[in-house]
Amino acid sequence: MTPSDMEVLAQIVGARSGLVLPPDQAYLAETRLAAVAHAEHLPGVDALLQALRAQPGEALLNAVTDALANSETVFLRDRPVFDLLRDAVLPALAGARPGGAVRVWSAACATGQEPYSLAMLAADLPGVRLDLCASDLSERCLHKAKAGLYTQFEVQRGLPIAQLLRWFEKTEDAWRIRPELRQAVRWRRFNLLHDMAPLGRFDLILCRNVLMYLAPEARRHVLHGLAGRLAPDGVLVLGASEAVCEAPDMFEAAPGGRGLFTLPRKAGLTAPRTGT
Repeated sequence: MTPSDMEVLAQIVGARSGLVLPPDQAYLAETRLAAVAHAEHLPGVDALLQALRAQPGEALLNAVTDALANSETVFLRDRPVFDLLRDAVLPALAGARPGGAVRVWSAACATGQEPYSLAMLAADLPGVRLDLCASDLSERCLHKAKAGLYTQFEVQRGLPIAQLLRWFEKTEDAWRIRPELRQAVRWRRFNLLHDMAPLGRFDLILCRNVLMYLAPEARRHVLHGLAGRLAPDGVLVLGASEAVCEAPDMFEAAPGGRGLFTLPRKAGLTAPRTGT
């Protein structure tokens, strides 16, 4: 794959998702696009690139963007964050709302491990009732998330055995989320570059390990959109190594751990005691 090919792909992916496609990922891009070429009944990646340089249809552009996006995720990823949500954030938010109803958005949820982890966590929190929405740009990822079917390797990554046996059913060589947990999540396809206003307001937004892959202008756009969707006393959770540099006036760091932010001039939440 030539530098010119990578430039074409970078322009497509950047325009449609805000993602940055590094030039040194040519081998990875070619490997992923081989599957797209096969699905589109094209003889190979070269033919796919020719189609992209011509007048590609929306379906092909979506398939290419989907293939080149990073969908890496695991259950209970970054466990200290989930401990903080369990011990401080969710109880505090629920206590300030009628009936303990907390509206949550898992943005860019990939194949669904994050929202399912939240649903498992909330099931054991008295007085907390989640209205849980999960979204992603990828139809492929959402299809897997809705099915709730995971391989042995996927459930072994981050998921305690007790949670596996409680919330999953064994099906041949895979594990399926039990129906009651699948029904606890509402799924929708959504592009974070689009207008977020129709989604409504959320008490808790998780957009973790997403901004790091976006171009600066796209990060700024997404952060402004998230600020507009967060309740005045709500909490935004980013990846532990992510910051709000592109929108410094929109958020302030919340006490309790890296990656947690609130809107300015709002009291932060107290972190759990050491050892909880």
